[in-house]
Amino acid sequence: MTQAEPTSSPQRINRNQRKIVRRVIVRGCLTLESPTSLGSGDADSPTDMPLLRDSISQSALLTGSAIAGALRNYLRDYEHNYGAAESQSDLATLLFGAIRREDDGDQSPLIVYDAISSTVPTIELRDGVKIDSKTGTASDKAKYDLEVLAAGTEFPLQFELLIDQQADQNKLLQALAIALRGLETGEIALGMKKRRGFGRCKVSQWQVWNFDLTDPAQSRQWLEYDHWTPGLLSEPHARQSSILTALSVNALSVNLDELKDKRDRFTVQATFTINGSLLIRSGQASMGRAPDVVHLKSYRNGELKPVLSGTSLAGVLRHRAERIINTLAPSSDGPNSLISDLFGDVKEKTKTAQSSRLIVQEAEIENTCDLVQNRIAIDRFTGGALHGALFDEQPIFGGELTICLEVRKPKHCEMGLLLLLLKDLWTGDLPIGGENSIGRGRLQGKSAKIFHCHQGQAQEWTIDQVDQKLQVSDAQSLEKFVSDFVNQISGRKAA
Repeated sequence: MTQAEPTSSPQRINRNQRKIVRRVIVRGCLTLESPTSLGSGDADSPTDMPLLRDSISQSALLTGSAIAGALRNYLRDYEHNYGAAESQSDLATLLFGAIRREDDGDQSPLIVYDAISSTVPTIELRDGVKIDSKTGTASDKAKYDLEVLAAGTEFPLQFELLIDQQADQNKLLQALAIALRGLETGEIALGMKKRRGFGRCKVSQWQVWNFDLTDPAQSRQWLEYDHWTPGLLSEPHARQSSILTALSVNALSVNLDELKDKRDRFTVQATFTINGSLLIRSGQASMGRAPDVVHLKSYRNGELKPVLSGTSLAGVLRHRAERIINTLAPSSDGPNSLISDLFGDVKEKTKTAQSSRLIVQEAEIENTCDLVQNRIAIDRFTGGALHGALFDEQPIFGGELTICLEVRKPKHCEMGLLLLLLKDLWTGDLPIGGENSIGRGRLQGKSAKIFHCHQGQAQEWTIDQVDQKLQVSDAQSLEKFVSDFVNQISGRKAA
């Protein structure tokens, strides 16, 4: 039997291959600004959601897929709006490759490397529980806990953009600059529970290298480049605070004026003072001598600071929103859908979920003092002290905090509902935290800024409490949002 002659290989020789003509390497230092949950999914851990770690160094691991997914989602939202479908002509598809449901498409020209924390991270343990909206108490078997990275943890980032001969270099650089600027401005969050204040981060320093592979000298420089040393490198490449500046210094000019920000969002930034005391229980075991119950604290700039968690605030707002809607339309089925659409929902029967469009940030509380209070339960029959019921608490007194709320793709009725919730917080009618029945958790409004960004246009309102008088800029337009909400709930058409 004779051996078959090898077939000619012009098809192999002439196949479509990428001819890379330029490589752009970007390095940055990412710093977490709030606790971040990067879960591993390990079911054998003592906590419900353990932290993902590098198996060798035991440092925290931020995978390249997590970074790329966050950047891609931000770029798509920036170009079209929140929740928009992605097409082949989008910048997100151009930079990060074809979407999964398409059979044909190019792979991503952007390489996103895994990031390992610069040091062994500080770990916080957060507890959470589901609250029954009818009883106001904890639901049975609904407690959970998770490990989170403390704020201040740093990750060295590295990206490498491969530009081939047929690629549109200007569009690729534009897409890269927009995505990385989102990290620079702190608009991109990482990990889980991003919509409840976790995962906020920011990149403050950048380094960029531009290698023209058609030049033999620069090709050699790329081969000799230190690819494997993590973090920012020393001179000659200076560190820049702006990604646009870092690109332009390396002869990579980018024009971002051609693409407008299409994100539609309604933002409230309100500053309050604590009128009395506040207590949000911490689930972490205290070291040494400590009261039975202490207020929740989290690391900020290396120090433990009292905070108002986003999960606590979101739960309070949701419960009050349900109460407002049920008061206006007690027999209607519509309010439940409005609440679920705004705050998110999980349907246990169908195992489907809808994410929240309301972003509630975690707030640091400043200028507070801790005082220990001794309390004891009273026997209601004898009127004397109940045996074995003495306990200590350490709430915080006084202080100031800024609450940040954001609704994505808002409707006018939802903006009106958010203003009503702001009013209840402002007047102290809506307490936050625990032990509301003994007067804790009341806030007093001080100032607020309200923004509505729509189709690239921004509108701003201010509210200030001056000498017991409330000063509101353009109060009629804000009142119009509230009227739209009332009309929507009651079923009346707007006039």
